[in-house]
Order: sequence, then C-alpha cells, then structure tokens
Amino acid sequence: MSIPPDIACLKDYERHAQQALPPQAWAYIYGASADEHTARGNEQAYAELKILNRTLVDVSAGHTRLDLLGHSLQHPILLAPVAYQKLAHPDGELASAAAASAQDALFVLSTLSSSTIEDVARSAAGPKWFQLYFQNSAEQTLQLVRRAEQSGFSAIVVTVDAPINGLRNREQRSGFRLPDGISAVNCPSKEIPQSNAGESHVFQGLMSRAPTWKDIEWLKSQTRLPLLVKGIINPADAIMAAETGLDGIVISNHGGRTLDTLPSPIEVLPLISKHINGEIPLIVDSGIRRGTDIFKALALGADAVMIGRPIMYALATAGALGVAHTIRLLRDELELTMALCGCETLSDITTECLWQPA
Repeated sequence: MSIPPDIACLKDYERHAQQALPPQAWAYIYGASADEHTARGNEQAYAELKILNRTLVDVSAGHTRLDLLGHSLQHPILLAPVAYQKLAHPDGELASAAAASAQDALFVLSTLSSSTIEDVARSAAGPKWFQLYFQNSAEQTLQLVRRAEQSGFSAIVVTVDAPINGLRNREQRSGFRLPDGISAVNCPSKEIPQSNAGESHVFQGLMSRAPTWKDIEWLKSQTRLPLLVKGIINPADAIMAAETGLDGIVISNHGGRTLDTLPSPIEVLPLISKHINGEIPLIVDSGIRRGTDIFKALALGADAVMIGRPIMYALATAGALGVAHTIRLLRDELELTMALCGCETLSDITTECLWQPA
C-alpha cells in the first residue's frame, strides 16, 4: 500500500478511510455514543483555544524529547490502545506496532487486540505498554498482566471508564458484527452477568462485576510495572488516582464512545493539572488531530498525548506506512508550532503560550 498523494494532514486520512472501509467497519471505528456530541466536542474544544505566539526567539537547538516513566522518548506522541485493528488492515496491531517503532513512538496495546500479545511484542521494537480491561476473574486478569510482563511491556494502563459499552447507535443502525477471523484473541470468552427477575440488567447484571478502586489497589500489589488509569475526566478521580499511588493518568472520555455530553479532556485538564501539580504524569487523548492540538495540551499541563482513531484511518488507507506517516505529520506540525511560538523545548510550552483574554 502507498500513501495517496493528496494526503497532507490527518483529516485527509479520515476521508480516505471512509472510502476504503466497509460501511459496518466505518460505523464501528468512526462512531461514538448516542448523539455523538462528545466526539464532535473533543475536536471543537481544541479549535476554540487560541495560541499566543512569540517572535524573534532563537530556537535553533530545539527538540521534542521527554522522559516518561523510565523511557527517554523523542516526542510526546503515543499510540493509544485501539481494539480490533484488523478491521482496518489485515496486519492490524502488528503494522501499528512496527510503525510506532519506526517513528520512535511509544505503542499501547489493547486488551481487545486482534493480534496476540506475544506477536505484537515481536513487532514493537520500541517502548510498549499494555492496556488492561478487568476480566471475569482475578485469575484471568492476572494471566493477561503476566503475559504482558513476560513479553516486555513496561507499564499497565487500566481503562476505567468503560465497564459497559456506551449507546453505540451508529453501530446498531449499521448492524455491525465482528467479521469472521477477527476477535479479541488474547481474552477468554467473556461471560455476561445475568440479572434475576425484577433486578436491573445494568446495575445487578452488567455492572455486578465492574472493577472499583479496591480492584485497582489489588492490581497494584500484583505487579511491579508502573500502573496508570485511563478514562479519568473528573478531578476527584484524578485526586483518588494520585492518593492510591498510581504512576500516571490518561485524561480521556474514550473518544466519546462511552458516555455522551461529557466535557472534553482538554477542558478539564487545567483543573486536574492544578490538583496533581506535577506529582504524576498526565497524558491526554480524545480529539488530537493536529500538532497545534498537542501544543495546546502541553500548555495546559499534559506531559504527553495519545492518538486513537487516526491509527485506524491510517491503517485503512496505507497500512503500516500510513501509521508511520501519521505520527510523522503530527511531530512535524508540533515542531513547526513550537518554532513559530518561540518554544525550544517542551518545557517552554506553558499557559503563557495561549491567548487567555480577561
């Protein structure tokens, strides 16, 4: 596969992906919860923030390097855990992991990967983390953690905002089902808890095995790897994560896929950053489409960002080459933004780089 000559930015990949994918796969990848206000708002929130640039600054020694949980990274762009990547390309997660390695990006593998943990580990020569969904039993959950540890993954990222699926109306209308040959190959078949007569299917059924902070504390006691939680929007939960001794937070609304009309992560980031005060790293996802978006997130307190759907758009359009190009586009745009704002390093990107009218 080759990169179409008219691709200049991530939105171009989105347009090509819609043409390349079957309608059902597109509905799953592009779709979000209910009326999709949150998904649209994620991108709009970045557009509404204005940059306040500086001129005549010497940035000739500039770079985008950072240290993150023991890794010396060349840039702050991480590949988020995205499920079932073989929906977009036959090589799926193997292609994304190889692209991340080629572009010096940290790769995060989803529990719901359509490739095995071990196969992906062999494709990911660079730093890699494992995203965890709690399973039916503690034994099954620990088995996934041990496989990740043995395969060289260097952190565990627990997704906490999706104990049940959101209202995926777009998927429902399309009749989406996973095609033959694509499944969550690392997980046993997940038993769906049943409620008794007169009980709620949600509360006493689906949520009866949902993890709590006690489960997070238990998991922390079971692994020596850094432990992060992903899916934090409420500052109270961010404070709880820090008090629990976790090693990082991914501020995320799951790309708008779980609960509609949530605020965007970039909107709650300043308050969370104020409470955490540099105690643990803050990573932001949901809605990142430009290097200027990354710049704005860093200005408001993020240490790094994750991209999710753009991985799938790039895979569907040009496979591993497309994913590598997507990372490179974002990095180039970030460097350009920094240069035009007089920021030589990531630490120079502060709230003073944003227009904040009285």
